[in-house]
Amino acid sequence: MLKVSRIILALIVITMAGYSLLTENHWLQPYMLFLLGLMMLVMGLEEFQRGRKAYGYLSLIVSIFSFIVLLETVMH
Repeated sequence: MLKVSRIILALIVITMAGYSLLTENHWLQPYMLFLLGLMMLVMGLEEFQRGRKAYGYLSLIVSIFSFIVLLETVMH
């Protein structure tokens, strides 16, 4: 279930990033950051299930950082 979620989130993020780059329209950036943070959270949970705690913690830290950047983007 987590693997399917990760793949779907990755495809959505890549599609949104490609659209933003091609059209030079950046209104999707907050949504993309949210989905990227969610994808990293799912990846961290996957790593914990596999028993690789170091990568799990790293993914969770990156997820939290992505959510902080999202909040800063939305607030300004």
